[in-house]
Amino acid sequence: MNILVLNCGSSSLKFQIIETDLDLIEQNADKRLASGLLERVVGNALITLQVEGQPKVRETAPLRDHRSAIDFVLRWIISPNSKINNIKSLGDIHAVGHRVVHGGEKFTKSVLIDDQVIEQIEDNIELAPLHNPANLKGIYGARELLGTGVPQVAVFDTAFHSTMPETSYLYAIPYQMYRRHRVRRYGFHGTSHRYVAYRYRQLANIEREQVNIITIHLGNGCSACAIKNGESLDTSMGLTPMEGLVMGTRSGDVDPSILEFIHHKEGIGMRDIDTILNKQSGLLGISGLTNDMRELLAEEQEKNDRRARLAIDIFCNRVKKYIGAYLAEMGGADSIVFTGGIGENSAAVRERICNGLEWMGLSLDKERNGEKVNGREGEISVDNSRLKAFVIPTNEELLIARDTVRTIKNVPRRW
Repeated sequence: MNILVLNCGSSSLKFQIIETDLDLIEQNADKRLASGLLERVVGNALITLQVEGQPKVRETAPLRDHRSAIDFVLRWIISPNSKINNIKSLGDIHAVGHRVVHGGEKFTKSVLIDDQVIEQIEDNIELAPLHNPANLKGIYGARELLGTGVPQVAVFDTAFHSTMPETSYLYAIPYQMYRRHRVRRYGFHGTSHRYVAYRYRQLANIEREQVNIITIHLGNGCSACAIKNGESLDTSMGLTPMEGLVMGTRSGDVDPSILEFIHHKEGIGMRDIDTILNKQSGLLGISGLTNDMRELLAEEQEKNDRRARLAIDIFCNRVKKYIGAYLAEMGGADSIVFTGGIGENSAAVRERICNGLEWMGLSLDKERNGEKVNGREGEISVDNSRLKAFVIPTNEELLIARDTVRTIKNVPRRW
């Protein structure tokens, strides 16, 4: 089956075409046929397209909405210029898998999309007002352009964390806030944490129930997940993706009373405070320079910039605190696994996070942690390290494609 994977942001569209089926999944032989990114969708969009094995193509085009962006992608897929293997017409696209950020308490696994599912995703808009509307636009557009005969599947970021116990997902606020409004920890990046746990199981050659690890997804958005006996026990993001680790522009954990304090001192409302915490904080807020970790590391090294160094140190220290907390909560773990753009590609950040954890049995191998492992799978701890460390690049799109096949064929997923 050729699966079109769509990830719609507020003004962007990422896509991949992945050839997969149950046999290919079993053999770990799925193939990515093409991929692309459309930015600034509402306007003169910046477009990057790539057929696997071919150089990237960059162009611009006026696009007014997500439907027109999907239409552009579909036209490119079947055009003679793209030359994508096994795809000559829209009939060669057999299903569509959608990343949907928030499934609330209703969706604990991937589901086949119908009118009722769409209504329930709409009901969760208040929990993810920046994400679910864009995800729905992708669903509406694909439905209109491909027709209702092409099955579509929703894969939820929150679903993997549905195994968390009440002690992990409830906040210590009046219980009626949960009963009335479902105020609780949901967690995000679930598809990434789930994929990394699956790959770790393969590398370690163990069963799902034997997976006891802490996964650290570090990108512009960051989260940690305690995975015990193969299931999510706890995770750092909460009701929204703002809680937890320091991120590119998000603050992570703060004292809630700061909101009222800023309101009185600055004379600004909740919407502006929310903007500050989501878009002007994190690495950007501390450094005053950028939210790009690569640029901050360069500023620190080349100019000895104090605030760049401070932003990096706070970022790494917060990760270290969560590792310690989750090790205590889990009663120990076998490995720490780094993923995401920063986690996969920054040896310096991984080293700073692991530095000082020798007392709990983690000994980093500096040579293994070097540039050779960046972007690749590999162990970065010494052979006799009691607590091991790995780098495993995430592949959310592959997992979405696989879940799409399993859901259509009604085969229970193991991961």
